[in-house]
Amino acid sequence: MFKFLKNDIPASIVVFFVALPLCLGIALASDAPPLSGLISGIIGGIVVGLISKSKIGVSGPAAGLAAIVASAISSLGSFELFLSAVVLAGVIQILFGIVRLGVIGYFFPNSVIKGMLTGIGIIIILKQIPHFFGYDNEAEGADSFIEQSGENTFSAIMNVFDNITLGSFIIGLIGLIIIIFWDNVLTKKHHFFKVVQGSLVAVFIGTILQVFFSNNASLLIEGKHLVQVPAPDNLSGFLEHLKFPDFSQIFSSDVILIAFTLALVASLETLLSVEATDKLDPEKNITPTNRELFAQGIGNIFSGLIGGLPITQVIVRSSANVQSNAKTKLSAILHGFLLLISVLAIPMLLNHIPKSVLASILIIVGFKLAKPSLFKKMFNLGWTQFVPFIITVVFIVFKDLLWGIFIGLFIGVIVILVKSYQNSFFLHKSESKDPEVVKMTFAEEITFLNKATIQRELFNLPENSRLELDIRKTTYLDNDIVEILEDFVVQAKNKNIFVLLKSERGEVDNPSSYIEFFKLRKQSR
Repeated sequence: MFKFLKNDIPASIVVFFVALPLCLGIALASDAPPLSGLISGIIGGIVVGLISKSKIGVSGPAAGLAAIVASAISSLGSFELFLSAVVLAGVIQILFGIVRLGVIGYFFPNSVIKGMLTGIGIIIILKQIPHFFGYDNEAEGADSFIEQSGENTFSAIMNVFDNITLGSFIIGLIGLIIIIFWDNVLTKKHHFFKVVQGSLVAVFIGTILQVFFSNNASLLIEGKHLVQVPAPDNLSGFLEHLKFPDFSQIFSSDVILIAFTLALVASLETLLSVEATDKLDPEKNITPTNRELFAQGIGNIFSGLIGGLPITQVIVRSSANVQSNAKTKLSAILHGFLLLISVLAIPMLLNHIPKSVLASILIIVGFKLAKPSLFKKMFNLGWTQFVPFIITVVFIVFKDLLWGIFIGLFIGVIVILVKSYQNSFFLHKSESKDPEVVKMTFAEEITFLNKATIQRELFNLPENSRLELDIRKTTYLDNDIVEILEDFVVQAKNKNIFVLLKSERGEVDNPSSYIEFFKLRKQSR
């Protein structure tokens, strides 16, 4: 794990700068103490990071839970009672992992997963535009279309032009230029520019400029436009800010209902984030989902015990981790320690960082998640892929994350029912005389509902084995399955697995791209 320190340390610092305002913003959006967001970020990084087997996933407080958390605190009447529900939710998540409910994530089609990523990318960009210009009327981390201030996503952007903070805008613009120039020009010039992230340079320069601007009345940046970390004078002052759970009503129906709701929604968000993060991973690692639920459960127990918000694996921080070239889970763990150190040792220093420069980092993260080319790619895949994709995007942008996911899944199921499939016997494994040879035969029609079994069978193939994959009778192969096969190309190389693909067009040894193969196969029919 430590041989990739040159990748993981810079990545952890970038994720730290992304996570810091989000932890604080999500706490504010949840009507919870600001410190509770940082605590859940610390626990998500260190505790969940140590237990999880996800190499690049990052956990912490989730914007998608903010409305549920705010409602739960209000209905229970105290934050301490709510913390007992968080602890109980962690226990329920552990049970989810034990009974192997992690498989649920595999039943979400890739069109919905990609729609989720794209929708989140668009939301990040739209929500960060006001912060970029120095209009900080809404807390960082909010993702609902209707904001707590009464504005909506687009009205907030329109109001930016009457509320520009010149100093913040200049720093945000300089930060954006630095990151783009660093990533697209300098990284091609020397290895040094790959090790040191442009995002770090942008934050460093932005902070120096903010201090310099403080001597100029027209460029002065007020405190509300800066990161605002709770700054106790000493350790005892920090401990005084901690909240602890009240277990006096732990078995009341209200607490149990909220705990189950938190466990269910947090688990679903985690499983979808795992699926999406594994898709983004260039190494195509597969995260054990049941182990992830167990890790999240342990994390939520710890978080609830010391005053933190509910934890999930979160796609924004995870995608920033991927984009920063992290290689192992050490990056997530280190980001947790950085959050801890920042709260204990240097809160006043962090309070000089302008929100606008952090907005510039998040805008780049959002753009990489929602590249325009992806819309064209999904459209070219046909209506069965594009319709669930675009509907998921629209509902995430104009409603919120959970609505987008559930509506996207609903549409995806309808699409599958319209297409239907006649043969439920989709995969047949034949015994071979040679124990190193595995024969698999696909049936006539295969949909995303078959993802879990096919992915498991491919993942469990032993090293140095030979796979004979027969698709000669297959007339409909869902794009989700094609992408699993595409990911398997990397796994096969890493495990030295020889693949013989049998189709009506003949036999192919070790296909370099299943996407291209099936594209040509479709054209030849």
